[in-house]
Amino acid sequence: MRLKTVFFVASLVATGVWSAVVPTNAQVKVTQYHNNASRDGLYIDSAFTQSAAANLARDLNFDGTIAGVVYGQPLYIEGGANGPMIIAVTESNNVYALNAVNGSIVWQRNVGAAVPANDISCSNVDPMGINSTPVIDLASRALFLDAMVTPDGGATIKHYIISLNVDTGAIKPGWPVDVGLTALYNGTSFTAATQSQRPALGIVGNILYVAYGSMDDCSLYHGWLVGVPINNPANVTAWATSALGGGIWGIGGVASDGTYPYITTGNTVNTGGVWGGGEAVIRFQPGPIFSGQPSDYWAPTNWLQLDTNNWDLGGSGPLLVDVPGATPSHLVVAMGKDGQAYLLNRDNLGGISAPLASFLVNNDGNKQAAATYRTNQGTHVAFRGANARISAFLINPSSPPSITPNIWTAGQSGCASPFVTSTDGTNNMVVWSVGASATSDHKLHGYEGDTGVVIYAGGGANETMTGTHSYSTTGIAARGRIYVATDNKIYAFKVPGGTPDAPSNLVATAVSSTRINLAWRDNSNNETKFQIWRKVAGGTFSNLVTVNANVTSYADMGLTSATTYKYKVRAKNTAGFSAFSNIATATTP
Repeated sequence: MRLKTVFFVASLVATGVWSAVVPTNAQVKVTQYHNNASRDGLYIDSAFTQSAAANLARDLNFDGTIAGVVYGQPLYIEGGANGPMIIAVTESNNVYALNAVNGSIVWQRNVGAAVPANDISCSNVDPMGINSTPVIDLASRALFLDAMVTPDGGATIKHYIISLNVDTGAIKPGWPVDVGLTALYNGTSFTAATQSQRPALGIVGNILYVAYGSMDDCSLYHGWLVGVPINNPANVTAWATSALGGGIWGIGGVASDGTYPYITTGNTVNTGGVWGGGEAVIRFQPGPIFSGQPSDYWAPTNWLQLDTNNWDLGGSGPLLVDVPGATPSHLVVAMGKDGQAYLLNRDNLGGISAPLASFLVNNDGNKQAAATYRTNQGTHVAFRGANARISAFLINPSSPPSITPNIWTAGQSGCASPFVTSTDGTNNMVVWSVGASATSDHKLHGYEGDTGVVIYAGGGANETMTGTHSYSTTGIAARGRIYVATDNKIYAFKVPGGTPDAPSNLVATAVSSTRINLAWRDNSNNETKFQIWRKVAGGTFSNLVTVNANVTSYADMGLTSATTYKYKVRAKNTAGFSAFSNIATATTP
């Protein structure tokens, strides 16, 4: 970082006019697992050219220290009073908001005592607390998560669905929801001690959906989908498999096309050959309400054999894909532990029937969350091939659509679930995977999206991570950075160039009835200007003034006495704007 010039620039100085590279109020956000409700895992960021990706390096100035085992993906938000933040959760039931530039803690909250493994049947996580990826509703500035808690050292076990103010960590009024007391379906009650909550949460419309599976197939359990209106948490709706088993456990969790939630279920037991909700892709009406009609579910004709072999279809959550030129074009990709990839008609799933297409793409089974992207070559699905490779297949735009398997495969020991970056949604595709097992190098790896050629081979010793987890660990991309959440640590990696880092530590001080002094921290070394925005109480933010690079203070003069003013600052360069800083407030005497 360059030394920054510290001086006041009077508001009487004429301001310059910029030509916007991005929309003036554009915000970057990662509010859910794999970035989008379809669970495509695609992040569009103009900084991630393939040449820039090849030079990715860990930001050693990013702290990122947290406490607890981490299985969930981090989230990223802007637009609040604290500036850009990373949200992370741990099995110790700790929830963190970190400054997205330097990794310092903005706020943290423990939401209850996590449950010791000795008090849970078959748990391989100790303790068990927040096991999945939360979801954020930006309109209400609310973070939603599920936590397994015990108020008495393990004798009583509960699942709480919790909503926190994402800017402060405070629990929202009306929450938490005690799932064991509120979830009931056709006479089946929810037993918190036997249900795990691994799938990512989702919001469709104004309803939060939380799915549940088993503790490694131990004890009596069902697959559950619980719906909680985010503005009326007392009105809980639930669905459960009619058969025992059928857990919903794929880490991608609840997918959506914007209207309906979709889930996949795993193996059921003691069915007597009568299908009871397992080994299926299910589409729900809002609620969740399951119609039971064949158009709203699909199970393979050999579902009973999958049950017998423990080949859960639910090893990978539903991936919603649109394929232009295909008939039908609205698809669901399902990938189970039998190694098959299935293509389904999203508008008419078909009941217990043959899929539109299927292909054995992975001899070692599928436990992961796949990603999808489109290039000039076609529509790709990238997936984790067991624990040793990343592969991709093509979905062909035919009638019906078909699969071209293994268009590329890249060996990577201990690979985790992939995610994808692109500069514009079509070009510069890079498929990323974290080395995440005892046999891996615990580094990020990047592959060219059309060919699988290595773009980024992991970097040096500084880029090594610790505390990764098999198929669960995955990254996100935001503003030229990749963030990865691991045990006790959030890592940040950065490509060269790109937009500047956001300013931070903005302070506003009223020094007279007509003047407020501003000061901020400059976190970037590539800005060309700073833009200062101001809002008078009751109004909206607007651009006040532009100042030069390296300036870290400003005097706003000619103000009105006894008036409250709010300020925020962002940096600019030829690539575009940074996120805004925190919001600072001062009132003139």
